[in-house]
Amino acid sequence: MCLEIGDKVTVLDADIRGFITKKENNLFFVKDRDGMEFSFFEFELVKIEIDQNELSRRVNVSNSLLKAKIQQTTKKKKSFFVKDKNEVVMEVDLHASKLIKSTRGMDNYDVLSLQLETAKHKVEYCISKRISKLVLIHGVGEGVLKSELYYLLNNYPVKYYDASYQKYGQGATEVYIYQNPN
Repeated sequence: MCLEIGDKVTVLDADIRGFITKKENNLFFVKDRDGMEFSFFEFELVKIEIDQNELSRRVNVSNSLLKAKIQQTTKKKKSFFVKDKNEVVMEVDLHASKLIKSTRGMDNYDVLSLQLETAKHKVEYCISKRISKLVLIHGVGEGVLKSELYYLLNNYPVKYYDASYQKYGQGATEVYIYQNPN
């Protein structure tokens, strides 16, 4: 076998693949995918002409069990929750610490007013920009902000419900904004 610098090789008794970087005396230095360099004798290396992925594509599978296995992996699993990949979902965190730097000098009413104004502004923004989904993160707390949000959302052409428990827990509301086709 004639090995040269730059050849792709694999090692016989180890799971190392890479390319030859240099040759000194009888040793060949192989650099793997992680950038590590190892030295081997020529009889320990096998030259790779074609990658295994390419070989697998060209192989004609005649075994019926293997064909069935390949077909099973190529089928896409259907989900009941189909999400459009181009769907834009706006998330707004209404926690006071996310909206302003400090609540110093503000009472609960001022904080609640700020949160509701932010929510109102974001709903109107989504309606104007034709964004169909909005997630308002309000937190769990005593439920004052959540009930006020529901009262606010009743004034808009929207449908609202609890957001994903997996992603947000109990402290978020997802708002679906009806879009006028005209």
